[in-house]
Amino acid sequence: MSVKVEVIEGGVPHTKIMIGGLIVALVCIYLTYLNQLTGVQLFAFFGGLGAVAAIVWGSHTIKHLCSYGIGTGVPSAGMMAFGSGVIAMLFATKFGVAAPIVAIVIAAIIGAILGYTANNVLSMHIPVMIQSLIEMAVIGALTLMGFSAMISGSFEFNALTTGSISILGLALPSYQISLIGGGIIATIFMLGGIAIQHPFNACLGPNWTQDRMLILGAECGFLSMIPAAIISLALVDTAAALISLIIAVIGWYYTYTRYIALSKRDAADWLDSKPIPELEGH
Repeated sequence: MSVKVEVIEGGVPHTKIMIGGLIVALVCIYLTYLNQLTGVQLFAFFGGLGAVAAIVWGSHTIKHLCSYGIGTGVPSAGMMAFGSGVIAMLFATKFGVAAPIVAIVIAAIIGAILGYTANNVLSMHIPVMIQSLIEMAVIGALTLMGFSAMISGSFEFNALTTGSISILGLALPSYQISLIGGGIIATIFMLGGIAIQHPFNACLGPNWTQDRMLILGAECGFLSMIPAAIISLALVDTAAALISLIIAVIGWYYTYTRYIALSKRDAADWLDSKPIPELEGH
């Protein structure tokens, strides 16, 4: 039998955060398809925003799950999300424009299987385990697809597996210069996995507040978006990569300052102490 050791009082219900995160992430990922419709790559940054929305949702899902007394499972929940999500995401990319929807469906199935196994085979008996692992798998798939679309300019299989290299002025296809062939997907796996598990780990305790944790989730998402934007310089137009980088830096700075302000609000006492003076001769 499991005992819920922490209850969310007030704030935004988890269901609303889940619906909002899912819709925003899905819409933003689909907005990257404007690249294919317009023939430019300037809309790639929407993929990063979609990943940030999924990470914020994921940080609250981890809180929802780990409030049942499995706080040590926070890191494993993040890795479970992306380990199952990457399977759904890679499989879905073969379905073209329907890829984000297919990724959600496949991820939900994988998450349900994992949740059933955890509760009924491993006998964890956590009331929200199945729902949470379904959410985590979907979150992992959407985060990976969002960052992939931002870095490569598209969420379709060909764009993720084939780049181009210039030889004697000729543009030749290259598997190595691509998100999957170049191993970049492993990097965004870790960028997303760390970002999704850190907010609850950093904010848990008797003075936990929902808004502070969610803003930290957004800050972690934008922080992960910064190196992803830099990586995208290798695969998309310089202008598209710079737009992603500028948006990521602005988003990170805003959410970071908001998090510091909320941390000061929630602290028992905030002391703006000065450095210890160093006296001459000592």
